[in-house]
Amino acid sequence: MNQMLHIAAKGLSIVLYPLFIPTYGIALFCYAFLRLIPMPSVWPLVAVIGTFILTCVLPITAIWMLIRRGVVTDLQIEDAGERTMPYIYTIFGFGCWSYLMISILHAPACIAFTTIGGTIAIGLIAIINRWWKISAHLTGLGGLVGGVMSYYMGLGMMPSWGLIACLSLLSLALMYARVGLGAHTSAQVSAGWLLGITATFLPYCIYEYVA
Repeated sequence: MNQMLHIAAKGLSIVLYPLFIPTYGIALFCYAFLRLIPMPSVWPLVAVIGTFILTCVLPITAIWMLIRRGVVTDLQIEDAGERTMPYIYTIFGFGCWSYLMISILHAPACIAFTTIGGTIAIGLIAIINRWWKISAHLTGLGGLVGGVMSYYMGLGMMPSWGLIACLSLLSLALMYARVGLGAHTSAQVSAGWLLGITATFLPYCIYEYVA
């Protein structure tokens, strides 16, 4: 990978850092969904800020403390052996996020089950990571794709081809970036993406089938 591609891959990895993805997703949901269904004006603000604090600020603060203690090397946590404790804090944050969205904000089912799926995905990659360095970046992005699919399924609509193309290209670009940086193998990024999309889309599919 030449220098320009290396810089671009680093930049994409930072912009699509796994702990940023839930905030992106909720922000997109508020933009798209609230145009169709009237909700209190404070709802989007509480949802986005709450998501950011619980799924990003809380875990990153915990990781920063672990870095200060020498338990973790950096925020990217490239060493799979250093990921267990950060994942524990992240699971806790995501669990609180699910509680916020479901019990306090009473989010629509498509979003509620996406938050549950996101929490499950973090737990699964924490377990898998003990033996195999599955990609958290691609799990996060796959989770976003699954959330978008749940949202459109809840509306009984198909996403636009433009949105499908955008998410597909973004996924491929991030896969290339993570492999090109030597952070993961092709199998690890592919498995991460599939885990993410399955974890966030399957729960809502089951809910729709049972309901």
